[in-house]
Amino acid sequence: MCSGWLLALGGMLSPILWVIFLEYFETAVLPSGDLSLPTFWGSNAGVLSVSVVEGLALLDLGVSPYSGAIFHETPLIIYLFHFLIEYAELVFMITDVLTAVALYLAIQDFNKVVFKKQKLLIELDKYAPDVAELIQTPMEMHYIPLKVALFYLLNPYTVMSCVAKSTCAINNSVIAFFILATIKGSAFLSAVFLALATYQSLYPLTLFAPALLYLLQRQFIPVKLKSKSFWLYTMQYASLYLCSLVVIICLSFFLLNSWDFIPSVYGFILSVPDLTPNIGLFWYFFAEMFEHFSLFFVCVFQINVFFYTIPLAIKLKEHPVFFLFVQLAIISIFKSYPTVGDVALYMAFLPVWSHLYRFLRNIFILSCVLIFCSFLFPVLWHLWIYAGSANSNFYYAITLTFNIGQILLVSDYFYAFLRREYYLTHGLHLTRQDGTEAMLVLK
Repeated sequence: MCSGWLLALGGMLSPILWVIFLEYFETAVLPSGDLSLPTFWGSNAGVLSVSVVEGLALLDLGVSPYSGAIFHETPLIIYLFHFLIEYAELVFMITDVLTAVALYLAIQDFNKVVFKKQKLLIELDKYAPDVAELIQTPMEMHYIPLKVALFYLLNPYTVMSCVAKSTCAINNSVIAFFILATIKGSAFLSAVFLALATYQSLYPLTLFAPALLYLLQRQFIPVKLKSKSFWLYTMQYASLYLCSLVVIICLSFFLLNSWDFIPSVYGFILSVPDLTPNIGLFWYFFAEMFEHFSLFFVCVFQINVFFYTIPLAIKLKEHPVFFLFVQLAIISIFKSYPTVGDVALYMAFLPVWSHLYRFLRNIFILSCVLIFCSFLFPVLWHLWIYAGSANSNFYYAITLTFNIGQILLVSDYFYAFLRREYYLTHGLHLTRQDGTEAMLVLK
């Protein structure tokens, strides 16, 4: 009951913060006349106030919304706001609340699974005798779902993304419901929501692997390449996913009677033609590069999102939810047009791994780096665009620092997770063959 009241309180506080930021946005930002200002809040590929409004105007005139140079959203998004444009603010607030509720329910179910698995391993004597302090207790796990929901709802990144009316909020909601369906064990709904997420922003394709591994665990199917049941279930899930994606794309075609959205949406994401500054790694690098090298380096940069999926799947095949968390962080860091909303989604999972805090090495320093960078983004933007006392190098330096901080944060959690798993099976007090104390070094 207490959790329900706190979640409701978070749901009420989030719109209040939204209104405060909106008042600031309207009084301090809009008078400047520079609509590119919120690029550190929501990417230029997803700000309703510019791109979707232009798409809607073209649609009302009977012209393809993709005939312009600004609109790069999917057809379902434009038709959604075609009917709900008058209630856009309410749509984004409700979307964020729904995302928080979906994450709350997903982590609640996940904790039950973790507790049962932990209890079974203790009964089978799979844990070392001296690791009682590493075992998660029901009391420790009780408030984790609520913390996750509030971490998302009250995160300044979530509020800023909502104020900017970035469609990233809708993407986050779809991914949250995909996570909920996966943890509930519904292969059909998981495939449908994953197809929707892929349709929206392409990069969630990499979440196929952790979802499949989790569903295989739920069905007690071993992950073995020689197992027929493994390949049969994989083909079933892949078929559901691909069929859902084809249906959604065909529906988009029937809405517009044109395939123009494919190059305009997915070609835009992959080829990175718009180099408007944002919090990502692409814009500065390609602005400074010679044109004849750009295709090669676009491929190299885009591969980063997909490259780590297979090695992570091999290493974390027994821990698909942690794999999912890492993959969400990789998407947030390496996608071509990231927003602070992407950062807010994976950071909402940090309370799930609160039992890893004792093994984190640089959490205080990295937290300070991310906080200071968040404050410096608007400061350096103002110095560059308005005061003229700085240039793009200053802004990109803080962007680079912010992304390095994220990479080190995820690496720290990955190290802490592997270290705890090793201690659980080998014991906290490690000794060498000669009886002296040993130090654990992960390579």
